[in-house]
Formats: sequence, structure tokens, C-alpha cells
Amino acid sequence: MEDGDKINLALDSQLGDISDELIIPQAPEGFKSGFIGIIGRPNVGKSTLMNQLVGQKIAITSPVAQTTRNRLRGILTTPEAQLIFVDTPGIHKPHHQLGQVLVQNAQIAIESVDLLVFVVDASVEAGGGDRFIVDLLTRTQTPIILGLNKSDQQPTDYQPLDKSYAQLAQLHDWQIAKFSALTGEGLQALLQLLIDQLEPGPYYYPPNLVTDQPERFIMGELIREQILLLTREEVPHSVAVTIDVVEEEPTITRILATINVERDSQKGIVIGKGGSMLKQIGSAAREQMQKLIAGKVYLELFVKVLPKWRQSRLRLAEFGYQVEEE
Repeated sequence: MEDGDKINLALDSQLGDISDELIIPQAPEGFKSGFIGIIGRPNVGKSTLMNQLVGQKIAITSPVAQTTRNRLRGILTTPEAQLIFVDTPGIHKPHHQLGQVLVQNAQIAIESVDLLVFVVDASVEAGGGDRFIVDLLTRTQTPIILGLNKSDQQPTDYQPLDKSYAQLAQLHDWQIAKFSALTGEGLQALLQLLIDQLEPGPYYYPPNLVTDQPERFIMGELIREQILLLTREEVPHSVAVTIDVVEEEPTITRILATINVERDSQKGIVIGKGGSMLKQIGSAAREQMQKLIAGKVYLELFVKVLPKWRQSRLRLAEFGYQVEEE
């Protein structure tokens, strides 16, 4: 056999392995599937919950509210079901064009899924923001599970807190699941409750897939996550990240990305003294990217000022923030 034939056979074998991973099999009898919306106020742990359920980091998390900007799908396939989780932006009162798009997309998600998990922060009592979402949910026919998250952060006397949410659930005949998305406590019970609620259905995605989002999108989100974690409060919501170049070489993947901000002062904060902050952001993001692609990454970051980009429909569309179809 010639060397060229050996190489072709090796390539055919690799392509066969890849195509096997992308095959959507026939679902066995009794198999269940469906789309599950994860909704709630900003910063109640929706993205952390989805990451825990799918078993891999695909959504960014941070202590800053309104972290999620796109409806991100996470896929969990078990022997008995395939659950497609739709992580939505936190529902809040919008203050700019971007905020209006985010909230509108979250509201669309309410009507476009088979089941909803309404996630609340059970370490504090139910408040006005929760009741605002409750009012939105009274208009939908989609089945709802009330998810009491952050059980690990509840005080010793947690009964009054749980009671405030139990009253909401009883009023609307919702089932309740209590858990900690951070520690994983209670998630198996939540998962079984979700599967029990789903109808019989097909595989929508190949079983090995954990998200339907392209790698470039997740790379950009990993950079934005580090900005959320490392910079001052005035910066995070004014940031959009674009991945400009991805070059895959045999031993390393080279990535060039641009961090877009609205003001020169924000650019200064992101860069930091002598470039120290930008270096810190890049180093932390590169570590996460290497886990994502299971290989070495060279990451180069640039910072650009685009005044009032969050108010511009054109800029929002360029960065992928637009009202999604139902």
C-alpha cells in the first residue's frame, strides 16, 4: 500500500468518526424529548443551572446581572430522553435598545418551548421582580416548574422564604423543585421531574452534542465573561466581543478578537495600566478556550470604541443581538 493510500484511509477513518457523532438516531419506543425554557430575573443562576445540567460550560456566568444576551441552547441526552434547554436573558425593565431586544427574546422563549423552569433566588424572599414575571407567565399555556435555586445559601430559618414561593406556586398550580445549581444538590430530582413532564418525541440533535451554538460564539462569550468578572461595574454591559480570526494549525489555534466598548474611559479600564487588565482578561479567557477546544490557544485582543452601540439597531444586528423568531 502506498503512503498516499494510507493517508487517505486515515482521513476516511477520521471523517467516519466525525460523521458518526453527527448522526441523529431513531428514538426507541417511549423516548421523550422537548425544549425547556429557563427563565427568571437577572442573576438568579439560570446559566449556572444549564451548565450543570448539560455537564459542560457553554453559558457564561458572573456576579453581574443580565449576563446572558442570547437564547443559548444546551442539550442533555440520557437513555430515556433528550432535553434541549433554552437559557434566556434575565427579564427586567429595559433601559436601552439592547435591553428591549433581550427582554423581548425572553418573552418569545416563553411561548416557543414545551416546558418552563421559572428560576428564583430562594436565598431571599419573593420580590417585585419575581411577581412581574409571574404576571407574564399567567398568560401562557406552557407548563411551569418553579425552581428554588441557591438552597445552599439559605439562612438557618429558611421556612418563611420557601413559604413566600410556595404561595406563588399554589396560586398557579405549579410544581416546585428545590436545588443548588452551584453544588448540584437536588438537580437529579429536578431532572426527573422535567423528564416526567415531557411528551414522547424524537432525537432533535445528535446524542453527543451539548449545544447548537458555533464555537466562535462561545469563544466570544468566554472573553466577555472575564470582562464581567474583572472590570468595574460601569464597563460590563457596554461590551460586545467579536471573533475576527480563527486559524487552526496542527499544534495551536490562533484567535484574534475585538472588545467593543462605548466610551474612551471604558477602553482605558479594559486595557488597564500598561495593558495589565487586557493581559489578565486574555490569559483567563485563553485558559477557558483551551478547555473548550482541548488544545493550545494563542489569543490576541484589541479594544475598539463604538459610541452608543447598544442604541443602534445596525450595531446590535452586527453583534448578533436581534429579536428572534418564534
